[in-house]
Amino acid sequence: MNTRSAPIAASSDRVACAASARGWRLDVRRAMTLRPHVPSRLHITQGRAWVTLGLPHQGAGNESGDVMLGAGESLSVPAGARLVMEPWQPASAAPVRFEWCAEHEVGAVERPDRFSREVVTPSRELGVALGQAGLAFARLMRGLLGYSEFLVAGRGRVLTPYESNQP
Repeated sequence: MNTRSAPIAASSDRVACAASARGWRLDVRRAMTLRPHVPSRLHITQGRAWVTLGLPHQGAGNESGDVMLGAGESLSVPAGARLVMEPWQPASAAPVRFEWCAEHEVGAVERPDRFSREVVTPSRELGVALGQAGLAFARLMRGLLGYSEFLVAGRGRVLTPYESNQP
C-alpha cells in the first residue's frame, strides 16, 4: 500500500477542527461514502479504517486508491473525490471514530515558494505541452502514411469506379 502519492498522502499530523469535540462514529460491518464539495481532511481518532479514494490512476504503486489509516493519521481529500470508508478491525468490535474537516478549517495551505511557482511549474507545463505536441505529430504522420496509397493514385494504381473521375 502506497501512502506517499500526493492526494492520497496519509500523515500523522493532529488535526484540529470545529467538530473535534464530538467527531463521527462508524460501526463495524458498516461502510460510509463521502463526496466533499471543498478540499477536506479525514482524521482517524480511534481504531483503523480502510479508505478507498476514487481518483484517476496516478502511475505505479497504489493505483486503486486504497489507504489503511490508523488512530492519529489523516488523509487529504480533494474536492469532488469519492471516499469510501469502512472499519478494519478484525479482532475488535469497537467502532472507528473520526473527524471530517474542510481544509480551510484545518489551516492555511502552504504557498509554494517563488522558484517553484516561477520555474518548476512552468517547466512541468512545458514538458507536458511538448509531449502532447510530439504525440500529435506522431499521429499526424501515421495518418498521412495511411493515406499514402491515395496520395499516389494514378501513378500505377488502378482506381475503383468510386475513386475515379469518369466522364
